[in-house]
Order: sequence, then C-alpha cells, then structure tokens
Amino acid sequence: MAATMKGTVAVEDVNVTFEDQQKINKFARNTSRMTELKNEIEAKKKSLQNLQDAGDDLMMLDDDTLLIPYQIGDVFVSHTQDETQEMLEAAKETLEQEVKVLEERVSAIQQVLSDLKVQLYAKFGNNINLEADES
Repeated sequence: MAATMKGTVAVEDVNVTFEDQQKINKFARNTSRMTELKNEIEAKKKSLQNLQDAGDDLMMLDDDTLLIPYQIGDVFVSHTQDETQEMLEAAKETLEQEVKVLEERVSAIQQVLSDLKVQLYAKFGNNINLEADES
C-alpha cells in the first residue's frame, strides 16, 4: 500500500514592522483613491459624450432663429443656436481638462503603487497579495 504525500507550501514567518504596516496602509489608501478617480473619469467621459451628442444634434437643426434651452445649474436658459454651441464647446473643453488632470493623478498613483509593490513583494514574497480583485 503506497501512501500519497502532498507537497506542502511552507509559509515563512515574516516579521511585520511598523514601517511595513505603513507601506501596506499607504498601498490600500492609494488603491482606493485610484478606484475613485477611475470612476470619476468614467463619469466625466460619459458627460463629455453627452455634450458631444448634444452638439451634434444642435448642428442638425435647420432653424437658426430657434432658441435652445441650456441648463445652467437647476435652471434652463434659452440661447441662440450659436451661443448654445459656444457654451457646449466651452463645457467640453473644461471636462476634457478635468479628465486630463484626473488621468495624470491616476498615473502618479500607479507609479506609487508600483514602487510599493516592489518593496512589499521583496520583503513578503507570496505571503502578501497586492493584486486588485477583478469583480
């Protein structure tokens, strides 16, 4: 009768110092912030697409004398087609700049996370999981 031996993976006992815990906490905070920023970028891109669609619809209008309602806050203000088109373009430019700034912040956070991953994996190896859950 043959006994089957399963290979066991030895888990090393790695001492977690205060500095290590600070790095882990910084990693968690930055990961959370990056997720928030990515969600904000997606929302702004959706708004940008809505503005683009509104601009396209506005160009298809035949009547130049028609006043177009444009929402400012909670109020709709009527403007000429040209004024509305200018307002849409200004709003698109503003949103594009905001998206660019947010993407730069995400890139900076990704660099910090990359550096922290290298440091933490160097010390803890397979004993730590720093990969995001794709759920």
